[in-house]
Amino acid sequence: MPRWELPSRGVVGMYCLIAAEAAIFTIFVVAYIFYIGKSVSGPQPRDVLHVPIFFTICLLSSSITIHFAVRSLRAGNVRSFTAWWLLTIVLGALFLAGTAQEWRHLIYDEGLTIQTNLFGTTYYSLVGLHAFHVTVGLLALAAVSLLAILGYVREEHAERAEILSMYWHFVDAVWVVVFVVVYIVGR
Repeated sequence: MPRWELPSRGVVGMYCLIAAEAAIFTIFVVAYIFYIGKSVSGPQPRDVLHVPIFFTICLLSSSITIHFAVRSLRAGNVRSFTAWWLLTIVLGALFLAGTAQEWRHLIYDEGLTIQTNLFGTTYYSLVGLHAFHVTVGLLALAAVSLLAILGYVREEHAERAEILSMYWHFVDAVWVVVFVVVYIVGR
Protein backbone atom coordinates (compact mmCIF):
# COMPACT_ATOMS: atom_id res chain seq x y z
CA MET A 1 0.00 0.00 0.00
CA PRO A 2 1.45 3.41 -0.96
CA ARG A 3 2.51 5.69 1.85
CA TRP A 4 0.32 8.76 2.41
CA GLU A 5 2.07 12.08 1.84
CA LEU A 6 1.07 15.58 2.76
CA PRO A 7 -0.40 17.52 -0.16
CA SER A 8 1.76 20.32 -1.50
CA ARG A 9 1.49 23.68 0.20
CA GLY A 10 0.68 25.27 -3.15
CA VAL A 11 -2.32 23.01 -3.73
CA VAL A 12 -3.59 23.52 -0.18
CA GLY A 13 -3.07 27.26 -0.48
CA MET A 14 -4.97 27.39 -3.77
CA TYR A 15 -7.85 25.37 -2.31
CA CYS A 16 -8.00 27.84 0.59
CA LEU A 17 -7.97 30.81 -1.79
CA ILE A 18 -10.70 29.20 -3.91
CA ALA A 19 -12.82 28.54 -0.81
CA ALA A 20 -12.52 32.16 0.30
CA GLU A 21 -13.25 33.48 -3.18
CA ALA A 22 -16.23 31.12 -3.51
CA ALA A 23 -17.66 32.61 -0.31
CA ILE A 24 -17.28 36.13 -1.69
CA PHE A 25 -18.90 35.18 -5.01
CA THR A 26 -21.73 33.46 -3.14
CA ILE A 27 -22.53 36.71 -1.32
CA PHE A 28 -22.60 38.65 -4.59
CA VAL A 29 -24.74 36.01 -6.34
CA VAL A 30 -27.23 35.92 -3.46
CA ALA A 31 -27.44 39.72 -3.50
CA TYR A 32 -28.08 39.70 -7.24
CA ILE A 33 -30.80 37.05 -6.87
CA PHE A 34 -32.36 38.88 -3.91
CA TYR A 35 -32.68 42.12 -5.88
CA ILE A 36 -33.97 40.61 -9.15
CA GLY A 37 -37.09 42.55 -10.17
CA LYS A 38 -36.84 45.06 -7.32
CA SER A 39 -35.64 48.01 -9.40
CA VAL A 40 -38.40 50.62 -9.57
CA SER A 41 -36.85 52.41 -12.54
CA GLY A 42 -35.40 51.16 -15.80
CA PRO A 43 -33.67 49.82 -17.60
CA GLN A 44 -34.46 46.25 -16.65
CA PRO A 45 -32.28 43.21 -17.48
CA ARG A 46 -34.66 41.88 -20.15
CA ASP A 47 -34.51 45.25 -21.91
CA VAL A 48 -30.73 45.64 -22.15
CA LEU A 49 -28.87 42.35 -21.62
CA HIS A 50 -27.81 40.21 -24.55
CA VAL A 51 -26.62 36.69 -23.81
CA PRO A 52 -22.83 36.58 -24.44
CA ILE A 53 -22.73 33.11 -25.97
CA PHE A 54 -19.57 33.53 -28.06
CA PHE A 55 -17.56 35.05 -25.21
CA THR A 56 -18.83 32.39 -22.81
CA ILE A 57 -17.65 29.70 -25.22
CA CYS A 58 -14.26 31.43 -25.36
CA LEU A 59 -13.89 31.44 -21.57
CA LEU A 60 -15.09 27.88 -21.06
CA SER A 61 -12.83 26.67 -23.89
CA SER A 62 -9.90 28.22 -22.06
CA SER A 63 -10.32 25.57 -19.36
CA ILE A 64 -9.66 22.96 -22.02
CA THR A 65 -6.62 24.75 -23.39
CA ILE A 66 -5.05 25.26 -19.96
CA HIS A 67 -5.62 21.57 -19.21
CA PHE A 68 -3.73 20.63 -22.39
CA ALA A 69 -1.00 23.12 -21.49
CA VAL A 70 -0.38 21.52 -18.11
CA ARG A 71 -0.57 18.04 -19.62
CA SER A 72 2.03 19.05 -22.21
CA LEU A 73 4.35 20.39 -19.53
CA ARG A 74 3.99 17.20 -17.46
CA ALA A 75 5.07 15.31 -20.61
CA GLY A 76 8.11 17.59 -20.94
CA ASN A 77 6.89 19.38 -24.07
CA VAL A 78 7.54 23.03 -23.19
CA ARG A 79 6.86 24.26 -26.71
CA SER A 80 3.38 22.71 -26.72
CA PHE A 81 2.81 24.00 -23.19
CA THR A 82 3.63 27.53 -24.30
CA ALA A 83 1.31 27.34 -27.31
CA TRP A 84 -1.63 26.02 -25.26
CA TRP A 85 -0.91 28.52 -22.48
CA LEU A 86 -0.87 31.42 -24.95
CA LEU A 87 -4.13 30.20 -26.49
CA THR A 88 -5.63 30.21 -23.01
CA ILE A 89 -4.61 33.85 -22.64
CA VAL A 90 -6.13 34.74 -26.02
CA LEU A 91 -9.44 33.09 -25.11
CA GLY A 92 -9.50 34.79 -21.70
CA ALA A 93 -8.66 38.14 -23.27
CA LEU A 94 -11.46 37.71 -25.81
CA PHE A 95 -13.87 37.07 -22.95
CA LEU A 96 -12.66 40.18 -21.12
CA ALA A 97 -12.96 42.25 -24.32
CA GLY A 98 -16.53 40.97 -24.65
CA THR A 99 -17.28 42.10 -21.11
CA ALA A 100 -15.82 45.54 -21.86
CA GLN A 101 -17.86 45.75 -25.07
CA GLU A 102 -21.02 44.82 -23.16
CA TRP A 103 -20.32 47.42 -20.48
CA ARG A 104 -19.67 50.10 -23.09
CA HIS A 105 -23.02 49.31 -24.71
CA LEU A 106 -24.86 49.28 -21.38
CA ILE A 107 -23.33 52.54 -20.17
CA TYR A 108 -23.34 54.64 -23.36
CA ASP A 109 -26.22 53.18 -25.35
CA GLU A 110 -28.59 52.04 -22.59
CA GLY A 111 -27.68 54.47 -19.79
CA LEU A 112 -27.15 51.71 -17.24
CA THR A 113 -24.52 52.56 -14.66
CA ILE A 114 -23.81 51.26 -11.19
CA GLN A 115 -25.90 54.19 -9.85
CA THR A 116 -28.91 53.81 -12.17
CA ASN A 117 -30.89 51.28 -10.15
CA LEU A 118 -30.57 48.08 -8.10
CA PHE A 119 -30.11 46.05 -11.25
CA GLY A 120 -27.18 48.25 -12.34
CA THR A 121 -25.61 48.09 -8.90
CA THR A 122 -25.82 44.33 -8.54
CA TYR A 123 -25.02 43.61 -12.19
CA TYR A 124 -21.80 45.65 -12.28
CA SER A 125 -20.79 44.39 -8.83
CA LEU A 126 -21.18 40.71 -9.72
CA VAL A 127 -19.94 40.80 -13.30
CA GLY A 128 -17.21 43.27 -12.32
CA LEU A 129 -16.00 40.99 -9.54
CA HIS A 130 -15.73 38.18 -12.06
CA ALA A 131 -13.98 40.41 -14.62
CA PHE A 132 -11.49 41.42 -11.93
CA HIS A 133 -10.70 37.76 -11.28
CA VAL A 134 -10.28 37.08 -15.00
CA THR A 135 -7.90 40.04 -15.20
CA VAL A 136 -5.82 38.76 -12.27
CA GLY A 137 -5.72 35.32 -13.90
CA LEU A 138 -4.65 36.76 -17.23
CA LEU A 139 -1.83 38.71 -15.58
CA ALA A 140 -0.59 35.55 -13.85
CA LEU A 141 -0.87 33.55 -17.08
CA ALA A 142 1.00 36.29 -18.96
CA ALA A 143 3.82 36.22 -16.41
CA VAL A 144 4.19 32.45 -16.85
CA SER A 145 4.08 32.87 -20.64
CA LEU A 146 6.89 35.37 -20.49
CA LEU A 147 8.94 32.97 -18.38
CA ALA A 148 8.20 30.16 -20.83
CA ILE A 149 9.19 32.26 -23.84
CA LEU A 150 12.43 33.23 -22.08
CA GLY A 151 13.18 29.55 -21.48
CA TYR A 152 12.71 29.43 -17.71
CA VAL A 153 9.79 26.96 -17.67
CA ARG A 154 10.62 23.28 -17.55
CA GLU A 155 8.89 19.99 -16.83
CA GLU A 156 9.61 20.25 -13.11
CA HIS A 157 7.38 23.36 -12.99
CA ALA A 158 4.29 21.38 -14.00
CA GLU A 159 2.85 21.32 -10.48
CA ARG A 160 3.08 25.10 -10.25
CA ALA A 161 1.34 25.44 -13.61
CA GLU A 162 -1.31 23.02 -12.35
CA ILE A 163 -1.89 25.18 -9.27
CA LEU A 164 -2.42 28.26 -11.42
CA SER A 165 -4.72 26.25 -13.67
CA MET A 166 -6.85 25.45 -10.60
CA TYR A 167 -7.49 29.18 -10.18
CA TRP A 168 -8.35 29.49 -13.87
CA HIS A 169 -10.78 26.56 -13.70
CA PHE A 170 -12.39 28.21 -10.69
CA VAL A 171 -12.84 31.48 -12.60
CA ASP A 172 -14.47 29.52 -15.44
CA ALA A 173 -16.75 27.62 -13.06
CA VAL A 174 -17.82 30.86 -11.39
CA TRP A 175 -18.73 32.24 -14.80
CA VAL A 176 -21.16 29.35 -15.32
CA VAL A 177 -22.97 30.39 -12.13
CA VAL A 178 -22.85 34.11 -13.02
CA PHE A 179 -24.04 33.38 -16.56
CA VAL A 180 -27.01 31.33 -15.33
CA VAL A 181 -27.99 33.85 -12.65
CA VAL A 182 -27.56 37.03 -14.71
CA TYR A 183 -28.48 35.99 -18.24
CA ILE A 184 -31.00 33.20 -17.68
CA VAL A 185 -32.64 33.44 -14.23
CA GLY A 186 -32.33 37.21 -13.91
CA ARG A 187 -33.93 38.08 -17.22
